[in-house]
Amino acid sequence: MFPAQALAEVLLARGWRVTLTTDARGARYAGGFAPQVTQQELASATFARGGIFQRVLAPFRIAGGIASALWQMTQDRPAVVVGFGGYPSIPALTAALLLGVPRIVHEQNGVLGRVNGLFARRVDLLACGTWPTVLPSGVQALPVGNPVRAAVAERAGARYVSPTQDLKIQLVVIGGSQGARVLSDVVPAAIAGLDATLRARLHVSHQARAEDVERVRAAYGDADVTAEVAPFFADIAGRFGDAQLIISRAGASSLAEIATIGRPAILVPYAAAAGDHQSANAQGPVSAGAAVMVSEDAATPDRVGAAILAVLSDPNRARAMAAAALLGARPHAASDLADQVERLADRSAMPKGKTA
Repeated sequence: MFPAQALAEVLLARGWRVTLTTDARGARYAGGFAPQVTQQELASATFARGGIFQRVLAPFRIAGGIASALWQMTQDRPAVVVGFGGYPSIPALTAALLLGVPRIVHEQNGVLGRVNGLFARRVDLLACGTWPTVLPSGVQALPVGNPVRAAVAERAGARYVSPTQDLKIQLVVIGGSQGARVLSDVVPAAIAGLDATLRARLHVSHQARAEDVERVRAAYGDADVTAEVAPFFADIAGRFGDAQLIISRAGASSLAEIATIGRPAILVPYAAAAGDHQSANAQGPVSAGAAVMVSEDAATPDRVGAAILAVLSDPNRARAMAAAALLGARPHAASDLADQVERLADRSAMPKGKTA
């Protein structure tokens, strides 16, 4: 949702009308979109999850979503349709294909998702957020970077304050849109194993699943560590900007935001991600010296604690990691993607008052 939100913000500023189409699950994460964005909920489904009954129903739900999208697009024909992957994008992209509406697919990760792979040869442009991206044979793509929200872009390149001995250290732990249980299991224990003097200087912002919040708070309390624990932080851009270190999954949007602001990171890729794409995502910042990667199966409290200490005890290394992160940033990705939207709209000779 974050890249879609970032693109919508740019297009709105350029005078476009923007409609977000997603399914019921996606709609739960659309609260950050501007009120000017029309939101349409379409039926969709995946064959990858759920029981036999749900999988049998999946093609019928998808067909219903496509029919709804076709109807809506015939009533208010968009100039361009942009898909950001996942099964919720199937109805709108299919309807656009059937109606001959110009189409863009944006792939955030270093490995194409199943849906984006399905449409890769059926769109006018395949834009990539992580580069290089593993592509099907013969498919061309344009690297544009991963769009970041305006609140993050406003903090681009914010001054980094390294973790010197007299500084209160801000540590952010974030695990994607729903938190990450492995981080809730491991990070508090890792921090509890640090020297008491260092623990006393820490202020931790930890995003955890709702069902894990109380036990994570208790774990930090037992370790005498000041911590804010919540399922979601609305001011994550500010927290990233104040941070000396970020511990995160390796989702493409999270990595783009970390790079845009420019902060050292410890990355624990989600082991079950399709095609192991989070490990692919992490390769760039790790190779650049901006991040340390700890695989999920190796993410013990001792291993993560050692990684934390290695960064926070060496201000020079921390500064170098922050600078390396900035070198991999694409802060203008949303504008660059919006340029491609407008190029396709102009090519299709749509009048002003355009919609996406």
